[in-house]
Amino acid sequence: MEVVCEQCSSKFNIPEEKIPEDKAFSITCPRCKNKISVKPGTDNDSSDNEDENTLLKEISSESYDAGDKPFDFLEEGMKTALICEQDPELRAKISAAVKKMGYHTTEPDAVKDALKQMRFHVFDLIVLNELFGTSNPNENHIHRYIEQLGMVTRRHIYVSLLTKKFRTMDNMAAFNKSVNQIINLKNIDEFEKILTHGISDNERFYKPLMEALAATGHI
Repeated sequence: MEVVCEQCSSKFNIPEEKIPEDKAFSITCPRCKNKISVKPGTDNDSSDNEDENTLLKEISSESYDAGDKPFDFLEEGMKTALICEQDPELRAKISAAVKKMGYHTTEPDAVKDALKQMRFHVFDLIVLNELFGTSNPNENHIHRYIEQLGMVTRRHIYVSLLTKKFRTMDNMAAFNKSVNQIINLKNIDEFEKILTHGISDNERFYKPLMEALAATGHI
């Protein structure tokens, strides 16, 4: 299978015997270390990837707009959240819970708006519906963008994925999806409690690492 890195445009081949059957997987570009998502049975240089590359290039080439950087006014240490949910009722419920937890929120209406804001700001929390801006959760541009972030940036972002497919707090599904937490939409009325619990567990897990990095001057 020929694979094309969307970041540096390098092309390389993966032996067919090393490709998981009917299962998506990720590999690291040997040239630029970008994380590449691969779906067997499809051409990695497909129209979907072309659309994504075009969108990212379009965003990168646009001139700066202060509206794309909504938190210039915040003092250092204030928590921020990006809410990617298109259903107005669900978005209002999620936003109310997140604001109650002390986050300053932004709620983009479209994928392009979300990506613009992520380009200029590292959010503490991202709440993402797997169908935000797409009918196929495997083609969610926001999710793909998060997957490609470097670990230094990614470890500072807590990602909660909203889904109808997986059960709430399914840790294996969260690991496979490269997110911190899964919340099934059937449990949306308990969103605040579930999110609070997940963030607390995450902070306890990473506390020794963050303290070690701070002590050695790496953060």
